[in-house]
Amino acid sequence: MARRRLAAGLGALFIALGAWQFAEAGYIHAKAWLGQALIDGAWARTLDGEHRAKPWPWADTWPVARITVPAHGKRITALAGGSGRTLAWGPGHVDGSVLPGQPGTAIIGGHRDTHFRFLEDIAPGEDILVEDRAGTTHRFRVTATAIVDSRTTRIDPVGDVPRLVLATCYPFDALTTGGPLRFLVFAEKVVAE
Repeated sequence: MARRRLAAGLGALFIALGAWQFAEAGYIHAKAWLGQALIDGAWARTLDGEHRAKPWPWADTWPVARITVPAHGKRITALAGGSGRTLAWGPGHVDGSVLPGQPGTAIIGGHRDTHFRFLEDIAPGEDILVEDRAGTTHRFRVTATAIVDSRTTRIDPVGDVPRLVLATCYPFDALTTGGPLRFLVFAEKVVAE
């Protein structure tokens, strides 16, 4: 009888732990989806001329660019800043890098398990369209991808040519968060063809 109770108790514990893990994973995706809906509203206000339109009243960030990747059916609005708080809601434009379309390298980071999951399948030659706050769309073409160690790799944002780097953690199927590896997508602005 005691063994049955122990087995039932352990079974209930494992079910509860599994449900908790499933709910936590669902929460991350729900937050990413809800965040983009709120951020899209702030993006519309940005295009109408509102400076630093906050997606929600207590936000410490605002939308800075809209990224469209036609080959993957993605359209994502990026926020100012690359902090963990910002990345929980959407991709973030890394402080110290130029804004997309300006001379130099714009760096935008995002989570590998939500907004930037599709980067696993991106390939050189694909286009990335980036709309800036003035409503101008800049076309970038992917030139390369790389896996780098974040402890030893630095990206110089200074330059004469507009470039874009999309960054996310690597590997895409890692069971734990963080880690030193990053997957980078390098793209250069396409001049009028």
